[in-house]
Amino acid sequence: MSKNNQILSKDQRIDNKYKVTFFLKKGSYAETYRVKDQNGKTKLLKLFLYSKLDRTQFDDNDDVLEIEVLKQINHPNLANYIECGELLIQNQKYAYVILDFISGETLADKLKREEVLNTYDAKDIILGVLNGVNYLHSLDNPIIHNDITNLNVMLDLSGKVVIPKIIDFGYARFLSQSNKDFLKDGLNPFYQANEAFNKVFSTQSDIFSVGALYYHLLEGLPPWFVEISKYKVDSTKLEDAVIEERKKTLKFTSVTDHQIQNIIRKALQPDTEYRFKNAKDFIKAVNGEVEIKQLSTPQKVNNPKPNKIKKGQGFSAIAGMQELKDTIKLDVIDALNDKERYAEYGITIPNGMLLYGPPGCGKTFFAERMGEEIGFNFYQLKPSDIQSKWVNASQENIKNIFDEARENAPSIIFIDELDAVAPNRDNSNVNHMNTSAVNEFLAQMNNCGDDGVFIIGATNRPDSIDPAILRAGRLDKLIYLPPPDLEARELMFKLYLENRPIEIGLNYSVLAKETENYVSSDIKFLCDEASRKALKLRSRISKEILLETIKSKRSSIKIKDLNSYIAIKAKMDGLAENTNERPRIGFKNN
Repeated sequence: MSKNNQILSKDQRIDNKYKVTFFLKKGSYAETYRVKDQNGKTKLLKLFLYSKLDRTQFDDNDDVLEIEVLKQINHPNLANYIECGELLIQNQKYAYVILDFISGETLADKLKREEVLNTYDAKDIILGVLNGVNYLHSLDNPIIHNDITNLNVMLDLSGKVVIPKIIDFGYARFLSQSNKDFLKDGLNPFYQANEAFNKVFSTQSDIFSVGALYYHLLEGLPPWFVEISKYKVDSTKLEDAVIEERKKTLKFTSVTDHQIQNIIRKALQPDTEYRFKNAKDFIKAVNGEVEIKQLSTPQKVNNPKPNKIKKGQGFSAIAGMQELKDTIKLDVIDALNDKERYAEYGITIPNGMLLYGPPGCGKTFFAERMGEEIGFNFYQLKPSDIQSKWVNASQENIKNIFDEARENAPSIIFIDELDAVAPNRDNSNVNHMNTSAVNEFLAQMNNCGDDGVFIIGATNRPDSIDPAILRAGRLDKLIYLPPPDLEARELMFKLYLENRPIEIGLNYSVLAKETENYVSSDIKFLCDEASRKALKLRSRISKEILLETIKSKRSSIKIKDLNSYIAIKAKMDGLAENTNERPRIGFKNN
């Protein structure tokens, strides 16, 4: 053993053919090295520790399964096998495999640098990955990779053209093998198909993984992402949470091309019956040779049952925004509580308001606190509660929601992601079914305040909403919620840290000054991350730890995006120009 606990040392000879030049990494059962062959060419050596391999990592002949898989493949989009052998070092037996060295970076490294890729680069990468997958699946004894992720795709940058190559076949299996002999510990759950959680793998399991990769490249996160830290080391609970999350509608924020959305949705179908049957069909779709229509799988049409918000702190939980709270109290809350007096003046509650602004600025939080403040029936709805694949079913869902709200008036209907419910009908990408749903929504909204129904819409994309929604008699009030100001950020740090072991005399104003343009969700994340670091150090949460955490985490809102929201606000306010003044928003430390 070397001083660094590496099995092989620099310049060590391997079977008189290869010389070790550089240690790369150490895994749970293998180490990888850069080596040079007899011609001075760089290769990759993967050294397997027999004692650390699980029994499922051997084939029926007691050979290392990963090496036997690599022997079978030869394709430009896959790691290239050269030879293998065994070593005896200090009375310990090891197996090794030599592969071509790929000069480049992993997709994970590229995403860390660029966050998301454009549609053209993502398409080229996915086609390369699919070509490799198609080859694996077309062998006489098909091979399932089982671990296609952003970590296991290398970009070969040695030539004029970037070539994606699938690497790391540690979880690969021949299709003919039993599902029982499969060790899935360590697999990324966000890339695994539902059936893979039960150790059921097929060629379509790889299709799901490629679909997840496609989504990740374009959106910056794997599909249906949940916070892993909540589940610690309980992989079963994490898998259950991922499966539960997959019951929700897949959201797209960066991808606007409906054909790409439909392709990804088809690849990520939980039921293999509706997924791409093979990699060839997936390739044809990505190349535009076939059109993928929005799935119309028969489903039971459920009339959504709105969720009622519990009584809580109401507006007292919100710092700042006093002008908005006063307006809501005068125009909505008092009008609901004292209908007779308002009727004397011929005034009813307004029909509704739109809360818009960057993600993470508290739109949903404000709406929920408003529901608590009012104390009447408050219905919180998601696009998935309204939308349906069936013709006319979306319209029926919308009608049923408004009928119930009128029956139980006075009522508040809060609709999150309004742009998904009522997209601009002038957009050529909006299909006929969505257009019909918007028409029904407009009809139901007309003067609904007269019936004691108030609508709150929330969106990150106000410019994508149908303009008719914003006319008088529908959503009468347009409210911009910007990132929290200095005072609000200070209050947020107090709120999120108050019940944690913080250092005495922690200066919250310093933290607030360092987080300009950070949204509330960013500040919550910073407090959680700093807490984890302090726990690891067995110390109190200090200013130094918090500032170090802030430096490592940029605001989730880019300046150019914030400027675009300010421009949208000016347009929606009918102003020629806009000032930098912002209403204060935040959460009080009660």
